[in-house]
Amino acid sequence: MIVYESPQGSEQWLAERRGVITGSRFKACRDRLADGSYSAVARLYAQDLARERNGGRAQPVYVNDAMRFGIQQEPLAVDQYDVEFGTWSRTAGFICTDDRKFGVSVDRLIDHDGTLEVKTIVSSAQLFKVLVDRDLSDYLDQVYGQLWILGRAWCDLVLWSPDLTPKPMNVVRIWRNDNAIEDLESDLRTFEATVSEYEALLRRVM
Repeated sequence: MIVYESPQGSEQWLAERRGVITGSRFKACRDRLADGSYSAVARLYAQDLARERNGGRAQPVYVNDAMRFGIQQEPLAVDQYDVEFGTWSRTAGFICTDDRKFGVSVDRLIDHDGTLEVKTIVSSAQLFKVLVDRDLSDYLDQVYGQLWILGRAWCDLVLWSPDLTPKPMNVVRIWRNDNAIEDLESDLRTFEATVSEYEALLRRVM
């Protein structure tokens, strides 16, 4: 692994992520149409990465109001987690594989074998999906990607709904699943090959 310590969201953090397939987009990397081809979202992400690898400026991370609220709420959720579980979570910057092909920004590291991922639930539809239906599919690729790259055993997924009383925090422990991680890694390496193809095409016309 290569470990960068720059604060998440900083200009240096963006530069460290340039050209790297990042954990928050792992799900998009697996997004395919019915015929098996990549979706428009996946293709655009591959083209963005190819551009960055040819010297292009790192694409800014889009932040809407809900995401901005989540960033503001994260320290509060982490503090409550640490108090409730008696942990001392540690901040982490950007961590990537030695070849700088894949990387993750982990919200916190716990002990020697755990990670912490905070999701502030703003949308009511998402609230019912994750808490009532217990459907965590929107987050699993990111979580398993963390456990893959860091070699850790579990992730505590903090579902934070600060407006709910009396319990704004729900924690789901997701254990390492080697079969799921192998499938994820295989799909990501296939996506990486597509990025490399776009990279070569752009370099030729340049």
